[in-house]
Amino acid sequence: MAADTVAEIDARLEGIVTTERVTIPLAIESGSRAWGFPSPDSDYDCRFVFVRRPEAYLTPWQPRDVIETPLVGDLDVNGWDLGKALKLMLNGNAVIVEWLQSPITYRDDEAFREAFLALSQRLADRTRLALHYLNFARQLIHRHLSDPAQVVQKKLFYVLRPAAALRWLRLHPDEALPPMHFPTLMAQSDVPDGLMRLVDEMLSLKAVTRELGTGPLPPEIIAFYETEIAEAQSVFTSSTSRISRDADRAEAAAFFRLWVEQLAG
Repeated sequence: MAADTVAEIDARLEGIVTTERVTIPLAIESGSRAWGFPSPDSDYDCRFVFVRRPEAYLTPWQPRDVIETPLVGDLDVNGWDLGKALKLMLNGNAVIVEWLQSPITYRDDEAFREAFLALSQRLADRTRLALHYLNFARQLIHRHLSDPAQVVQKKLFYVLRPAAALRWLRLHPDEALPPMHFPTLMAQSDVPDGLMRLVDEMLSLKAVTRELGTGPLPPEIIAFYETEIAEAQSVFTSSTSRISRDADRAEAAAFFRLWVEQLAG
């Protein structure tokens, strides 16, 4: 983490608070740094949750529920309104529950983060999350592995991560939130020894080099993602939501009102 880049992120966040008149209770690093497979030249992907003043929500002309800043060099800083984050969480989008678990933070209201994570643990639907990861895995395979003989090796991590999340969800039937941190996710997913050795070697190499180059798709990785996609299709596509969505929305709405009032004070 370069000190000057972190300082620039802090400055951007402070500027957003002032110009947009919002509170930012959580700002984290997403992407490869937070996932646990950075390269020396990895981008900085700051993501944040913001809350506007109460009067901003009491108008027919509410402002946008996203705040975006210009992409400059390796620095990308964008955020979601709390209401948008809650709605996406209920709809099975895994992004916000990953943000809540990021090991790298720029702004962290600990009470807010813990309360939001606890809410997600209660309300996030593991079936919807699994379908999110299943669709994501398919998209990434199509995008990065179309030519098995010539694969950009660092892209293998992006395919392995959703496949491992599917395996984790299948092996932890009483839990809904897979770890964001990729090495932790793999360690908790009882992956085959041969694949784990290969991943450990690739992680060590990726940490010290800008490029891993291209090469053939390793058979261990093919077997892993094909197995997990097939298992996920069998286990999750026929599953149903766990509780009434009306009850979920009511609890999420109460959480929204509580934190809008609390952060406004």
